[in-house]
Amino acid sequence: MPNGPSELERSSPAPVDTAEPILQTGKSWLATRLRLVTFFTGGLFVLAILGASFAASAIVLPLVLAVFLKLLLQPIVSLLQRFFVPRALGAILPIVLVVGILVGLVAALSAPAATWAQKLPQGVPRLEEHLMVLSGPMHKLQGALEVAEEIANAPQQGRETVAVRSDLGIAGALFAGTKAVLDGLITTVLVLYFLLLSGDTFLRRIVEILPTFADKRQAVEIFQEIESDISVYLLTITIMNAAVGLATAAVMYACGLQDVLLWGTMAFLLNFVPFLGPLLGVGIFLMVGLLTFDSLWWGLLAPALYFGIHLIEGETLTPFLLARRFTLNPALVVLSLIFWFWMWGAPGALLAFPLLAILKIVSDRLRPLRPLGHLLEQ
Repeated sequence: MPNGPSELERSSPAPVDTAEPILQTGKSWLATRLRLVTFFTGGLFVLAILGASFAASAIVLPLVLAVFLKLLLQPIVSLLQRFFVPRALGAILPIVLVVGILVGLVAALSAPAATWAQKLPQGVPRLEEHLMVLSGPMHKLQGALEVAEEIANAPQQGRETVAVRSDLGIAGALFAGTKAVLDGLITTVLVLYFLLLSGDTFLRRIVEILPTFADKRQAVEIFQEIESDISVYLLTITIMNAAVGLATAAVMYACGLQDVLLWGTMAFLLNFVPFLGPLLGVGIFLMVGLLTFDSLWWGLLAPALYFGIHLIEGETLTPFLLARRFTLNPALVVLSLIFWFWMWGAPGALLAFPLLAILKIVSDRLRPLRPLGHLLEQ
């Protein structure tokens, strides 16, 4: 018998294995379906978290504020520990300092703020003199209001008159609002104290729960980067905003405005809100300048100087200090401001940029979220 294959065997084609392509197609389809399920599940989870944060804002907002204040005050507690100050005492000292500053500012600024709240409505005629462009529409609006008032006061058949004690309603609303603010502040202070007291306990517990060493290392890296970057951001922004407040108070004093402590504090607080805060500040200083001075040009000086201070700080100093750590898309920053202001009001606007920065840090570290991190970049 011949040892080699016959000529018929050599001429016949080799059998084609069709199982492997079918198997690869099935694996690809399953992987795509798994990614879609993961994407939609993650989206539903995020929507559930946001819905719970909105519904339970009275509880969630103080907790979030306490976490960010912990990141701001943690370096002070660590510094006190180096000087052999017990952690229980070192955790309460910065809280007492911050609360004392807030109480002092409220006590010092309540009277000037109330005075300006009464002065602004009375200064509308002077504003009309300066802003003649608005006099026509304002007169039309006044006429429309008078017509609406006449219609409302006209007698109607079968109409009952109900006396409403508006003063009690306003007092009750103010009391309820003050009580809600005080409850939130007390909750924030208590949670902040225990966060500063516990230190890195939560991080250690989370690391212990994770199954693999790679997951543990990734979690530690993410938490350390968040703590480092957000602490640097909050500390830098607080110092720069304090400088803006001092500079604003100085130039307003030089311009002849009264209550310079009020304007400096307002500039300090508004500068925590990127883009929109300084824009609101320009409008406020424009109204204050026009109400204070008889000359239009002197009235425009106050907002112009404030805008110049903001340009120096916002376009040169702060970007130079934070450019390496934070390169976020300005359009997404504005959208974040609008969204968190809708969610939580003014505190949400203050937290919008740090929350977006945390999302950027987490997205850069987790492989499935890296496209989102790239989208958030400037």
